Amino acid sequence: MRSGANNGIVGKKELNLVELFYREFGDKAAPLMMFIHGGGVSGWMWKKQAEHFQDYHIVIPDLPGHGGSGKMALTIDGSARLLLELLEDKGKGKRTIAAGFSLGAQVLVAMLGMRPDLISDAMINSALVKPMPLAKPLIRLMAAFHPLVRSRTFSKIQARSMYIDDEDFETYYRESRSMRKETFVAMMEENMSFAVPDRFGSAGCRMLATAGEKERAIMKRSLEELTRRNPNCKGLVVPGAGHGFSLAEPERFNRLVRRWLNGGEPSAEWLLP
Repeated sequence: MRSGANNGIVGKKELNLVELFYREFGDKAAPLMMFIHGGGVSGWMWKKQAEHFQDYHIVIPDLPGHGGSGKMALTIDGSARLLLELLEDKGKGKRTIAAGFSLGAQVLVAMLGMRPDLISDAMINSALVKPMPLAKPLIRLMAAFHPLVRSRTFSKIQARSMYIDDEDFETYYRESRSMRKETFVAMMEENMSFAVPDRFGSAGCRMLATAGEKERAIMKRSLEELTRRNPNCKGLVVPGAGHGFSLAEPERFNRLVRRWLNGGEPSAEWLLP
């Protein structure tokens, strides 16, 4: 483990004979907060949260197949088991909070199904939990275009659609170029076939599920499915937001997280200054 000036404490933990890369920030005596990134990026997407929540013990892993964990095979359930082990190790005796975006939100839902007792508070952002019809031909088409990730112009277009700013583009471009086609295909297959696990309904923690107002209809149906499957899960459609709320509007996202952690019934008013 080593320390970087603005990169937090960098570590790798051996789990099931492989090393999972993660970073730590903030106050190690405080409640633990884990942020789980989306597909095609890595833990750096949460840098604004790492800066803002310094009064928490922040742990930000790179999911298998991504960033510093790029050599690991990716599955949602496999990732969930690894992160639960890391969460147990880092969160002994603490309030444990987890927030996930997109693929990371699916991993979080899987974690809640596997260990309904471990997490105190969960924030599920833009989780697709309604398996998509015609996923296989769509994935084959997307895989055929995978070589385009080596094109800087194509990656610039992708980055803009994901709200990745110029400051982070080089990191995104480097990691996109290094992602193997097998990992990309596995990521899309896992993402498009994911459904809410049966034991999700047993999770007793506070949960907030969000979707952006501008996201596809299937994302809003997924939000409804999560709230239907567990009465502890509250839903909020974020006005004006697309897929990537935390990257596009980090201040508004951080305000929502902090007000939710302070308790109360979620409301769009929480997004206001």
